Order: sequence, then C-alpha cells, then structure tokens
Amino acid sequence: MSALFEPYTLRSLTIPNRVWMAAMCQYSAEATGPDAGAPHDWHFAHLAARATGGTGLIITEATAVSPEGRISPNDLGIWNDTQVEAFRRITRFLSAQGSVPGIQIAHAGRKASCHAPWEGGGPIAPEDGGWDVVGPSPVPFADGHLVPAELTTEGIAEIVGQFADAARRALEAGFQVVEIHGAHGYLVHEFLSPHSNRRTDAYGGSYENRVRFALEIVDAVREVWPDDLPVFFRISATDWLEEGGWTGDDTVRLADELLAHGVDLMDVSTGGNASGVRIPLRPGYQVPFAAQVKAGTRMPVAAVGLITEPEQAEKILSNGEADAVLLARELLRNPSWARRAAVELGGTTQVPQQYARAF
Repeated sequence: MSALFEPYTLRSLTIPNRVWMAAMCQYSAEATGPDAGAPHDWHFAHLAARATGGTGLIITEATAVSPEGRISPNDLGIWNDTQVEAFRRITRFLSAQGSVPGIQIAHAGRKASCHAPWEGGGPIAPEDGGWDVVGPSPVPFADGHLVPAELTTEGIAEIVGQFADAARRALEAGFQVVEIHGAHGYLVHEFLSPHSNRRTDAYGGSYENRVRFALEIVDAVREVWPDDLPVFFRISATDWLEEGGWTGDDTVRLADELLAHGVDLMDVSTGGNASGVRIPLRPGYQVPFAAQVKAGTRMPVAAVGLITEPEQAEKILSNGEADAVLLARELLRNPSWARRAAVELGGTTQVPQQYARAF
C-alpha cells in the first residue's frame, strides 16, 4: 500500500490517510455584529469540498481566541457560543465524509489588525477600524506596522486562559484535533524568538524563559482537551536569520518539551517573524526541518511547504522524513488532490456515494 494512504493513529483517533489540509486564512468572516468571526457559507463550501475530495484531516484557518487576536477584522474566531454553533454545521459534514475535523487556535500578537492580502495586507490603525496590538516586547513587525504594547504577566495569563477557553469551545463544536498556532510570527512565535522577544522577566531572555508562554498554553489546552484526542503544535522551525533568531536546533529542543507536556504532533513550517528575509523557495523547502525534528526526537511530525505532486509526498513519507504531509495552496488549486494521488499511487480514499459512479 502507498504510505500516503495508510491510516494514522494518534491516541484514540485514527485519521484515514496522511493527506492533510493545512490551515489557510480566508479573511471572509463578518467583522462586526452578532455573527462576527463565525464561519458562514463560504467557509462551509471551502472546507466541505476538501472533505468530499478525500482529504484525511482538515484544519481550519487560524481561528482567533479573542477579537484582538485576529490577523484581520474578517478572521474566524472561537471566543463565543455563536461561533461554536456555526462551526458545528461544518464539523458534522466533514465527519460524515470520513474526514477528521481539526481547528487551529491562534493569537496574532503584533501582526494583528491588518488588512486582507487582496487589500494590501498592511496594518489598520485603531482610528481606522483596527485595534491596539500586543506582543512580548514593544517591537513592531516591520517599518510602518503598529508598535505592540508589551504584555504584562497578567495579560499573558489572560491569553493563556483564552486559549483554554477556545479549546473547550472547539470540542463543543465537534473538532477532534486542536492545533496551537506557534508559527509565522504570531504571538506564540513572537515569545519563542529572541528576534521579537526582548523581555528581561520570566518570559524573556533565556531559552527556558522564552518557551514558558508556549508551554503554559499547551498545559492549559491539554487540561481541557480530552486525553483520548490529540493536540498539535505548529512551529516555524527557523526565522531564516543568520543570527538572533529561532533555529532548527531550538525547534528540536522544544519538540521534546512539547511531547512531555502532551503535544502529539509537530506541524513544521518556517518563517514569518522577521520581515525582509530571503527564503530559499523550492519544492519541499521546509521538509528538511520536519526531518530534523523526526530524526532528533520521538515527536511525530507533519511536513508542509510547496508539496504539490503525489510522488513527492509519497517519497517524504517513505524516506521517513515525516509522518504526514500538509497541503495548502495545492488544495486551493485542486480540492480533490487526495483522490488524484490515490489513483496515481494505488491508494484508496472514501468516495461520497453521490459520486461513486464516477469512480
């Protein structure tokens, strides 16, 4: 059998194959009013299409744990019960198609309050409909970006609680995997990296202090998340800086600690915390970082980053570089990529009975 189409079990949860959908923001929720942050028809159609296309695990876009944690005003959120009810429609459908519904919970930190990419992606000042942003230190992401207010220890504790509340609501909404977003320059990553964390208290300075916030979030989430369901952690394995940033070696070290705190899989990405860096984009350019974690720890890993071809994905797994692959933009181009890969590799995927006559 193709490695890509072998089931994968974490705790009591079995995911039907190793073709997984990475979180991708849609910037399409209502920004204000009673339905702010709640998924609607667009999100249903977007996620449902990948389920009917055979994707084994589908992770929602970065879903904010508070209104201030949104990247843009139009991000999804899971800070209230209206959002929970709207998500239930989606999780029921994904599960009915044989896909596992997962959610990525996030706080954008100093990269919050920005326009959608098709509106330029720049910051939105509070007087223009944005909001004040926070971070580990008063260091903006880039020139022209909002200067974050340095979080107090009380503010840190409040956000840890928001992650726990978000995980509890995610369970009520029917999700079976919760992923903590610790990548791409958002709040958890900002604390991890010395490039953005200039604190001198218990949450800054040494490696041990900089990872404290991440571990506190994991502990809080694990406390409310069932023991028989997995917790993922998305990491940017490098800031792509020659010095003064988070590194692959740091990621390996953190993987062991996350495993000890109850994380079941590391979703290995890179970058997003330093502006203007040169990233060597090429097919599978981030896979070596996943392989580094897998080789150096017992942490299961998923690889992501310009994985587009079935044979490429199969090779990543058969070479032991990762346990699963996460596709992003390729699934925007081809919602039924998993079924195409199954045909090419001799695997099988669940086919909706309404579509069975086509196969």
